[in-house]
Amino acid sequence: MTEPWLTIVGIGEDGLSGLSPNACAAIANAEIVFGGARHLDLAAAAINGAPRQWLSPFSQSIDAVLAEKGRAVCVLASGDPFHYGIGASLSRHVDPAEMRTIPHSSAFSLAAARLGWPLQEVASLSLHGRPIDLIRPHLQEANRILALTSDEHGPEALARLLTESGFGRSIVTVMEALGGPNETIRSQIAELFALTDVNPLNLCAISVMPLPGARVLPMTPGLDDKLFEHDGQITKRDIRALTLAALAPRRHEILWDIGAGSGSIGIEWMLADPSLHAIAIEPNPERAARIRRNAAAFGVPGLTLIEGQAPYALTTLMPPHAIFVGGGGSDPGVMEAAIAALRPGGRLVANAVTLEMEQVLVARHATHGGELVRLSLAQAEPLGSMKGWRPSMPITQWRWTKG
Repeated sequence: MTEPWLTIVGIGEDGLSGLSPNACAAIANAEIVFGGARHLDLAAAAINGAPRQWLSPFSQSIDAVLAEKGRAVCVLASGDPFHYGIGASLSRHVDPAEMRTIPHSSAFSLAAARLGWPLQEVASLSLHGRPIDLIRPHLQEANRILALTSDEHGPEALARLLTESGFGRSIVTVMEALGGPNETIRSQIAELFALTDVNPLNLCAISVMPLPGARVLPMTPGLDDKLFEHDGQITKRDIRALTLAALAPRRHEILWDIGAGSGSIGIEWMLADPSLHAIAIEPNPERAARIRRNAAAFGVPGLTLIEGQAPYALTTLMPPHAIFVGGGGSDPGVMEAAIAALRPGGRLVANAVTLEMEQVLVARHATHGGELVRLSLAQAEPLGSMKGWRPSMPITQWRWTKG
C-alpha cells in the first residue's frame, strides 16, 4: 500500500487548540507546510519544517505542492478541506492513496450549530471568488441560506441584491471569525443593512422573506416570459417547458443552444441542476448582451456565451449531450454540424415556426427518424363583448436521439 506523502489538515479560527493530536503531529512532522498567511500564523507554534505561503495565481500553488511529491508535505486548509476547499483541487492531481485528510468543522457546520439550523435543510453555498448572483435560485419563501462570502464587502452586497430583488425584509445574520476568540454574530434586516467594520472572514445566514412582487423563480421549467429580458425572440413559456422536457437534462451534461435569442432555454437547462452547463450561440451583439444580463438575473452567470454564427462558431466547442436549435436551423450546414457534434446517445430538439425550417425538419425526420411533433396553443382573448380563442403560430418540433 502506498504511504501517504501529503496530509491536508483542516484548521479553524481557534488554531492549534482546536486540533487533534494527530493533526498537530502531521504539522510538526512535515518537511514543508503550505497554507495561506492566516493559516500559517495559526499553526506557527507547531511548524518545524519550511512554511510556504500560497502563490498567485493559485494554480502555481498546486504545482508547487505536486513538485514536492516524495517528501513529507502538509497543507493547511480552512475547516473541512472537501467542502468548497482545497481538498477538491488537490484530489484532481493526487491519488487518494497518497494523501490523508484530517478535517475540522466547516464554517457551515459552525454556523448551523450557532443558529440551531439542521444543516440538511439549509442551502449552503460558497460565494468566495464567485458571482453573488448564484444565490438567486435559492431565494424562496422561508428558505434558509448559508453563504460564504469573499470579503468584508460581501454581506452588504448580498443585502443590496436581496433588497433590489424584492427580499428586503429577509434577515441577514453576519457571522464573523467563527470558532475563534474574535467570533461575532450580528443580524439586520436586508433593506436596513448598515453594518460596518465587518471581518473579511465571514459567512452570511439568510432567512428569506419575499415581499409582494419579489422575483421568486419557480422550481419547474416554463418560467414566465416576463421574467426574461427579450426583444420577442424567445421560446415562449409553454413551448419552452415542452422543449426542455424533450431535451431531458441529466446531471453533468452540456447543452448547445444554437440561435439562443434571449438565452431562455440554456438558462432553464442550468436551473434544473447545478451540475448542468449550457453554451449559448448567438450572432446578434444586442441579443448576446441580453443573454448575459438574463443569465446573471436568473443566478446562472456561468452560462457560456459564444458570439458567432453557426455552424462556424461550433467548431471549437466541447461536444454536447443535448442540442437545441431555436434559430438559424435553416442556414446551410447548421443541422449537419449539430448532428455531427452530438455525442452518442445525445438528444437533439429543433423547433420550426417558418415553412423553410419545417421543410428542413421534415427532411431530417425522413432520413434520421426520431419524432416529429406539431405543437399548437391558443389563448382566450377578448372578442367584442365576449372572449374567444386566439391561436398562436404552430410549432413543428423534431426530437431525435443519436444512436
